[in-house]
Amino acid sequence: MKKHIYFLLLLFVAVSCTEDIKFNNPAFQGLKDNVFWRAATYKASRTTTGDIVIEGALGFEKVILRLPYDEGPGKTMVLGIDNVTIASYLNTFPGKSAEFSTGENKGSGQIVITNIGDENTISGTFKFTAINNDATDTENPKVTFTEGVFYKIPITSTLEY
Repeated sequence: MKKHIYFLLLLFVAVSCTEDIKFNNPAFQGLKDNVFWRAATYKASRTTTGDIVIEGALGFEKVILRLPYDEGPGKTMVLGIDNVTIASYLNTFPGKSAEFSTGENKGSGQIVITNIGDENTISGTFKFTAINNDATDTENPKVTFTEGVFYKIPITSTLEY
């Protein structure tokens, strides 16, 4: 009888051991005000002017990174100096809608493209502090994203922006 119990325990242990590996490929994520934030949907598009717009969305929230396409991998694009390279955060939840962005002398941060793949994908890192476009909203003056990563986001056809 003991042999049967040992055999059943051994069988149970062998069957219950599985490796559930979940890959996060592609990905768009970061820390929003020090809380983990991962986009459920993401996309990257070229504009008619040659810029790239990378978007990540989670429910009513959306992060948009806009950068010149002529910037290649390894180049750091600084935010807050001009209106060409910008980062935006939108919350469209009814009653709590807000829009934050960087721009000329507004906000700060950086975007670094680490790879533009042969399979028409883009990867990189980002961090930014965006200022609320509604200056009267003193409860939410800014939003900060740190440790941001976009990885192998497919670049789709040209968009009119």
